[in-house]
Amino acid sequence: MRIILAPAKRMRVDTDSFPVEGLPAFLPETRRLLGALRALTPGELQALWRCNDAIARLNVERLRDMDPERGLTPAVMAYEGIAYQYLAPGVMEGAHLDYLREHLRILSGFYGLLRPFDGVAPYRLEMGARLAVDGCRDLYQFWGGKLAGALAAGTDLVLDLASAEYSRAVLPHLPAGVRHITCVFGELRGDRVVEKGTLCKMARGQMVRWLAENHITRPRDLADFDQLGFRFSPSRSGEDRFVYLKENRPKEEFPCD
Repeated sequence: MRIILAPAKRMRVDTDSFPVEGLPAFLPETRRLLGALRALTPGELQALWRCNDAIARLNVERLRDMDPERGLTPAVMAYEGIAYQYLAPGVMEGAHLDYLREHLRILSGFYGLLRPFDGVAPYRLEMGARLAVDGCRDLYQFWGGKLAGALAAGTDLVLDLASAEYSRAVLPHLPAGVRHITCVFGELRGDRVVEKGTLCKMARGQMVRWLAENHITRPRDLADFDQLGFRFSPSRSGEDRFVYLKENRPKEEFPCD
């Protein structure tokens, strides 16, 4: 099983908590993206990033000074978003970190596909950004089927805990022999399952932590996730879509293996 998780916009440098264990597999592609970004003016970069002046200035400086092979932070420690706060790798035990090494992969518009302890530098480039490079109109076309191919080479099951913006770069390209399961975390509004951004991010990070703590590798065991008030709902789930509802009621039985 490989778990895919989206990155976060906010990043930090942490060269002390854990050592970097390798460089990203798609570093040549990252260098091409870096060149394309450096060719843009500060105004064009700010428009691409859709951010305020202070964030734009910070990231222009990061681009100017970036060395993709020096002063790096392990990817799982580099992102500061809500999902990573709930994942909390900095306080994990060794066996749980080993689980992350084996199973977790972080998607990135800039780096493509990251192992947890691949070294990264702070950057800003969302997968949905319309950056034209190498004759491609955007990053989805630039990455094509490469990320799905790398995932499929090591597993026959992809657990999607990424946002739609990022899973779109992988799921449509998975070969027929690779199953994927997308986890949905929501609340009932009438007969509709409604997802809320912050709660979803919390649940995705918490689920990765729970998976690591319990060494989950079988799809049927995913039904046992019960953190943050979420419960698995078989009646609203399907073969490739597992729905977890935030509500106070007894857990339903999992219907199949």
